[in-house]
Amino acid sequence: MDLNPPAGENYANPRICFFHVLFKAGALAFYILSALFFDSFVIIFVVTVLLSALDFWVVKNVSGRILVGLRWWNEIDDNGESVWKFECLDQESLARMNKKDSWLFWWTLYLTAVVWIFFGIFSLIRFQADYLLVVGVCLTLSVANIVGFTKCRKDAKKQIQAFASQTIANRFQSTLQSAFSVV
Repeated sequence: MDLNPPAGENYANPRICFFHVLFKAGALAFYILSALFFDSFVIIFVVTVLLSALDFWVVKNVSGRILVGLRWWNEIDDNGESVWKFECLDQESLARMNKKDSWLFWWTLYLTAVVWIFFGIFSLIRFQADYLLVVGVCLTLSVANIVGFTKCRKDAKKQIQAFASQTIANRFQSTLQSAFSVV
């Protein structure tokens, strides 16, 4: 993954990008600044987790679908087994996805988890188990999206490769059939 955003390209979905970043920044900012304004851990916990849950939902159901063309969810089947489900756009639509939107999506997804890990380490060092709980919930939501979208991206690549292989095989087969039908 490139560290720098693509040059000379604008965001195709600036509003979606804004909201993609807003809830991440909101949860992080509230967590950092809340100690200055609130004495109640319950308020800090509820608001931070609520903002993080909103971020989880927006990323999973809106910005992931629009910015990178991917969507995932997890279901429990009749046998009680966890089953991952993935959706992705077709190959042509994925090729047209805006590179800057994609760059913002992936980097903020990973960077947010790294920041929550940093806050978790800081809470451990300061022996703040209650704040470690907040960080743990927020980190779990961030990591769930990372795992879901990473698996979805790998599944999409497999689908594209299978489609390409099938297309090549079909063309080869039709070429052979037309060659032998002439003879």
